[in-house]
Amino acid sequence: MKRASLFLLYIFYYTVINAQVTVDIAESTLKIKALGGEEFFYFGFAEGDKLIFNFQEVNGKELKEVEIVEMPTNSKFLDYKVTSIENKVLNIPRTGIYKFRFSNSALTGRICKIKIQRIPASSDTRNFNTNVYWRTVYDTSFSILQEKYLIRTDTTISNITDQVAKVHSQTNANGNKTTFNFTLPINTISWSYYVGVDQAGQKAFESASKELFSKSAPIIAKMPGYGPMAALALGSVSYLYSLQSGEDIDYFIVDGNNVNSFLSGQQFYYIKKGKVINDYSRMTNPLCGSFHFCLSNDNAISGVSVSVKITAILVTEEWGEKPVKKMVVSAIQEPYLEN
Repeated sequence: MKRASLFLLYIFYYTVINAQVTVDIAESTLKIKALGGEEFFYFGFAEGDKLIFNFQEVNGKELKEVEIVEMPTNSKFLDYKVTSIENKVLNIPRTGIYKFRFSNSALTGRICKIKIQRIPASSDTRNFNTNVYWRTVYDTSFSILQEKYLIRTDTTISNITDQVAKVHSQTNANGNKTTFNFTLPINTISWSYYVGVDQAGQKAFESASKELFSKSAPIIAKMPGYGPMAALALGSVSYLYSLQSGEDIDYFIVDGNNVNSFLSGQQFYYIKKGKVINDYSRMTNPLCGSFHFCLSNDNAISGVSVSVKITAILVTEEWGEKPVKKMVVSAIQEPYLEN
């Protein structure tokens, strides 16, 4: 019996001695940046451990906060305006991960020394792995969002201008220049213009109109406002053609800032120009605003009549809203222990 008691006593003391061994986890010097700088350390502890924490600001300056948190959010220790902490002991009630947080709000950085140790509860946890590892965990959630959808699209043809302008000769007392303004409607996606001088220019347009309607599908030909100008603006075959002989005209398309310079003979900037008997073009820029069609006749004797047509294609969209269930997948970095 005596030998058995001695053996049990030996086992008891052996266990106590091994359990009280202090294990160093981390000993480090770190610099914490100024104005909101923070540093974090993560370590694992076993159930029954005693956590021993030491801290010192090397220059004796205050650090805003030192905190030890049992993950995820259970704050176990928090101190403010800290210069040093000596042998702070925390009892670990359960195996888990602890975050060490150091926060600095000063105008200058802080240099700190830390030492983290543990006293295992028994020899079984003496070799506990305190390293913290990280893995990506994907969290899936669903939410109801109001999503816009296109109910319908309406395409309309707007004939902006169809007029004949008289442009006098160079020797005429009224001058040889004329202008008129036009405005592109809201929702214009493209537009076209046609300029034709005298009867030759007018007949060329009428010829294109007849050919277009004779060769177009009946449903297209019946569209309100459809003709060579609309076909041209839509990028389709318009059957317009350029004349090679006849009286010509100089034309310019300008914005409102340049029309007076055109009339006074000063330098001006233009969007399009030409010296033509007739001319036509599809335009995709600009698509909004007010502009001027400017005409100038260089004939010293004869005035001319100039036919100008402008057509815009408008697209109006009607939108609605409907609830849509959306899946949101978030990637979260999760700490874990390998024990």
